[in-house]
Amino acid sequence: MRFPQTFIDDLRRQADIVRIISDYVPLKKKGANWTACCPFHQEKTPSFSVNPAKDIFYCFGCSKGGSVFNFVMELERLSFPEAIRVVAEKAGVPLPAMEEDARFERRKREGDTVIKLNNWALEWWQEQLRLSTPEAEAARQYITDRGITDETTTLFRLGYAPDRWDALTSELQKRGATTDEIEHSGLVVKKDRGGFYDRFRGRLIFPVMDTQGRPVAFGGRTFTAGGEPKYLNSPETTAYVKGRHLYGLHLSRDEIRRKRFAILVEGYLDLIIPYQHGVHNVVASLGTALTPEQAKLVSRFARQVVVNYDGDSAGIQAAKRATEALLAEDFEVKVLVLPDRADPDEFVRKFGVEAYQERRGKALPHIQFVLDQAMRSRDLLRPAEKAQAVEEVLPFVRAVRNPIQKREYFDMVMASLRVEDADLRTVWQRTLAKPTLGSDRSDDITIREKSARMAAHAQPTIAEQQLLDLIVHDQELRHRILPQLEAADYQELSTAAVFAALKKHGESQAPLDFAALKEELEHDPAAADYVAFLSMGEPQRAEGEAIDEVLAKAETCFAALRIMRIERRLRELKVELTVAEREGRFEEFARLDSEHLDLARLRSQLMSRTEAATIKRALLD
Repeated sequence: MRFPQTFIDDLRRQADIVRIISDYVPLKKKGANWTACCPFHQEKTPSFSVNPAKDIFYCFGCSKGGSVFNFVMELERLSFPEAIRVVAEKAGVPLPAMEEDARFERRKREGDTVIKLNNWALEWWQEQLRLSTPEAEAARQYITDRGITDETTTLFRLGYAPDRWDALTSELQKRGATTDEIEHSGLVVKKDRGGFYDRFRGRLIFPVMDTQGRPVAFGGRTFTAGGEPKYLNSPETTAYVKGRHLYGLHLSRDEIRRKRFAILVEGYLDLIIPYQHGVHNVVASLGTALTPEQAKLVSRFARQVVVNYDGDSAGIQAAKRATEALLAEDFEVKVLVLPDRADPDEFVRKFGVEAYQERRGKALPHIQFVLDQAMRSRDLLRPAEKAQAVEEVLPFVRAVRNPIQKREYFDMVMASLRVEDADLRTVWQRTLAKPTLGSDRSDDITIREKSARMAAHAQPTIAEQQLLDLIVHDQELRHRILPQLEAADYQELSTAAVFAALKKHGESQAPLDFAALKEELEHDPAAADYVAFLSMGEPQRAEGEAIDEVLAKAETCFAALRIMRIERRLRELKVELTVAEREGRFEEFARLDSEHLDLARLRSQLMSRTEAATIKRALLD
């Protein structure tokens, strides 16, 4: 079931965003906007702004922004339908009948049933852990031996599954669960000849919660000698898909947001012990390779991650794979490798949390970590081994999205690996040409994909900032400028997705709907946030005022973008000409030389049309 789109659009217009947000934070009137200290991050000077005319909010400190629905979803940790209910209730708007979506409803019911049975199972397992039976006492002794307190046991809802084939099954049936519900819950294993038996037996239970604190899956650890496998995990169900959850996030998300970085560990105890000692901005990837979905989940709360996996060879390789996944989502990544191959659990118990935090503060930038691993046990005086080291490190340079950082990391790598100056251009071209880590190679690269690979989250240039600020608030100007823009003018800019969306709606005669535009760009959080930022601006000419002055400004910015595009291609051509000449490809050299001359002539023409100093400022700023 879902709400009709027409109702959602009407509710967005009817809801008083100032009054609703005032229920959460005290707003003060400041000109056309209302301001406050941001509820999403700690600050002393207000940078959070609400614009009632545009029904949108934006924080200039943490870049959170959007509609009233986005605000309620983010602050109350609600789904979109739940946020609609809250906003409708606060606005006094009656909810309509929901539209049928049979497939969605069926899957939701099945997922809710799995979570209901998981809750029953967890409650019962917690009770079993508290019993005075020998096996429960053995489980509690194991917990004590691992340094876990009673308070932490309760906080993380640890339990004990008795070593019997049908103990949990019988309990679930007593509570009213049907055979079909139990069979599809993931809590039992089907027998070949019919029937089923309890999946978890004689194991300490670690519940895996979703961000709302609901048990969606479990991990069971044996604590007896020779018990195999050491860990047993829930299968996928309608409530749980592997690689989409992070252990402990329901407890640590607020601290991660407050500190603006997360510590990523591997296993249950690697999280529980540091958390118990006061390290509350930590999450665990559940012992599997970090997935893009998990990286996106962390990005809702912070953009910096310290990877702290085990210090053995398997942990090092896992840390490198996690770094790949995080770089693909544009995180700032550091890596912490504890001495003596220690994991976070044993290090904190042996040396204390202060020693751990001191080590964490000295975590290596990802590129230094990868360099250290590549140079370990290799002789860089041997050409073959140097080439191996270069090939090992380059993927981690390619994965960096910010072009300036990418080039700086490249220079650092080449200097560390002692690559000769004569080879740098060739290696740099190969670095740019190959796909980034975690991306698919495709001949049909869309504007959005290309911009994400080459410029996502880089700071917009002054030219693109000014041009967007002009055209989003001026419909006539938008209709004059957008038809002149070609995809190549903006596809390598950090704001490419915004330009593409504006081009898509360029012919519309209706005023620009910032909330709808932001929702359209939800697949690209940086672009959506930038739309929210743009929405807080004002038109640069009054209604009815002549367009000449703002048109001249916009055309100057447009010319600057076109010149930047030409200069990028000219730089590429210089490299291609050098390579073609060196390799004796003279026909290609002549073609490239002709293209170089044509582009240089076009650049001169553009410069002559516009005041050179103005364009220079736009380029340099």
